[in-house]
Amino acid sequence: MGKEIEKIALQRGHEIYLKIDNEEDWETRRDAMSGVDVAIEFTLPEKAISNIMRCFELNIPVVSGTTGWNDKLGDIRDYCIMNHKQMFYASNYSIGVNIFFELNKQLASLMAGFPEYEVSIEETHHIQKQDAPSGTAIVLAEQIIEYLGRKQQWTKPGSASPGELEISSVRAENVPGTHRVFYISEVDEIAIRHTAKSRKGFATGAVMAAEWLSGRVGFYGMKDFLADLQIIK
Repeated sequence: MGKEIEKIALQRGHEIYLKIDNEEDWETRRDAMSGVDVAIEFTLPEKAISNIMRCFELNIPVVSGTTGWNDKLGDIRDYCIMNHKQMFYASNYSIGVNIFFELNKQLASLMAGFPEYEVSIEETHHIQKQDAPSGTAIVLAEQIIEYLGRKQQWTKPGSASPGELEISSVRAENVPGTHRVFYISEVDEIAIRHTAKSRKGFATGAVMAAEWLSGRVGFYGMKDFLADLQIIK
């Protein structure tokens, strides 16, 4: 993702001022961060919070796409708002995926009156992806829980109870990301799917989010961005 973001940023006329790949870079290049307009953070779940907080300390707006640390996201959001920092977070920066999120909510609302359909999610990603299920799959699950009305929580495969929504995770070579939502009854099946053809869509969305964040104070996400572009309401 870092290489793809760099390529898109350069194509859009931006300068890559600094790259930080490890703790040593933070120590030796911290002073150089003063010239940065925005940091785009795509790293690992165990590193995301410290990376974000370091950007906050330096008053650098940060765009983060790292998933797998949702349990701390609320704390970071609160800190950002209370301390007048600038942050944009999304589990998926693809415009297509965020349209898919809207379809997912609408379908869940429609299916709320049809309990004979059992719902499940399947996500497939490249073998290098660290977290499972994906952040995108979790967003889909949380939307279904909210709009369907008969699921209380999501779970991994194996022992799902009637009130649990099962998410299956598959890891395979050279798969940027595919997400499917299934509603299955005894007589038929309804499914919606989003398939990413490359990482370009994610990278383009992240760079566009960084451009959009300029001059804004607070915590934002793709819903704010897309609403401002009048893509969604």
